[in-house]
Amino acid sequence: MSYFTHLECSKCDHWHDINKVQTVCVECGKPLFARYDLEALKSDVSPADLVGREASMWRYWELLPVKNKANKVSLGEGWTPLTQVKHLGKAIGLPDLWIKDEGIIPTGTFKARGLAMAVSKAKELGIKKIALPSAGNAAGAMAAYGARARMESYVFMPVDAPDVNKIECQIVGAKVFLVNGLITDAGKMVADGIPDMGWFPLSTLKEPYRVEGKKTMGIEVVEQFEWSLPDVIIYPTGGGTGIIGMWKVFDELEELGWIGSERPKMVSVQASGCAPIPKAFEEEKGESEFWQNAETLATGLRVPHALGDFLVLNAARESGGSALAVTDDEIIDGIGQIAKEEGLFVCPEGAATFAALKYLIDDGKVDKDEKVVLFNTGSGIKYTTLFEIDAPVFDIGEKIDYKNL
Repeated sequence: MSYFTHLECSKCDHWHDINKVQTVCVECGKPLFARYDLEALKSDVSPADLVGREASMWRYWELLPVKNKANKVSLGEGWTPLTQVKHLGKAIGLPDLWIKDEGIIPTGTFKARGLAMAVSKAKELGIKKIALPSAGNAAGAMAAYGARARMESYVFMPVDAPDVNKIECQIVGAKVFLVNGLITDAGKMVADGIPDMGWFPLSTLKEPYRVEGKKTMGIEVVEQFEWSLPDVIIYPTGGGTGIIGMWKVFDELEELGWIGSERPKMVSVQASGCAPIPKAFEEEKGESEFWQNAETLATGLRVPHALGDFLVLNAARESGGSALAVTDDEIIDGIGQIAKEEGLFVCPEGAATFAALKYLIDDGKVDKDEKVVLFNTGSGIKYTTLFEIDAPVFDIGEKIDYKNL
């Protein structure tokens, strides 16, 4: 049974029909949120009913917008590890430190959650052709799920996006177009192509369903902590759907009675070369300004302006959290330290959360006895071009001085 009832504007509360293809609010142009009959759901489903369900994000079916299970397009995404990182925590004096590892997921990043949901809902609405502007990883995810759903997929990404993303899109049959510019420029090309191509754009928060896939990260954290919340969640922010989705679902879980009114401090992290949200947070503004000349090696953070920026800022402020930026050098250092301490090869965006945590501890914004969850949003294996190999080469038959290796 589906409990999905309507779409509601996240800004002006205007309702929209769920049986029609929707993008953003027709009244104010802001993102739409899926809403559910939580009273009915509360009487029908409890956390105990989840025991034994499939280990994927689809275990939370009643809180998702796809009405017919036949329309589910899945590669097994979700239910990723939540691992206590004791060595890393000891190194910074924080014993209750955890990493939610989204690198262990189909297509290698958390983008799989949102695109699986968006493509599933597109299938349910009869859409056959989809398009997406992307910094890289979202394109790979859309292309994979588009192939799974037998849809035509078109991706537009900056020319300097990682080659692995271009290859993974092409290998599954998507049509790839490179842009001499940023993701915002790619987005304009996708929008401009709608009249001629008739594709449906799956741009971040310009359709209502990617955020519904991303919110399952929040439910998983709560369930993995036995229906309790951590004290702090630190999340890398590009378009913002991850932190927005989790903040949304915490309210839904409270209304269901599955958690109480407590909330973690939500911390949004960006790179110093593209930090519109931290800037707006520090300046106490409700929305961010377009970041000129955006540049960072963490390509997922290179989003000069996010449509849902006001929602990220709201989550950070309402939770008593914050928004801050870290440098590319700190990100690279973080990748190395996490790998050496814990054996986890995280993506640059994930490492940014660890760099931010150090600042938060130094500034007294995180206490040493708090339970902190860092989100690693992708596999470091997708970013190997950032590193050089430093290894000696031996010739066959060469005498090796093993004691001095």
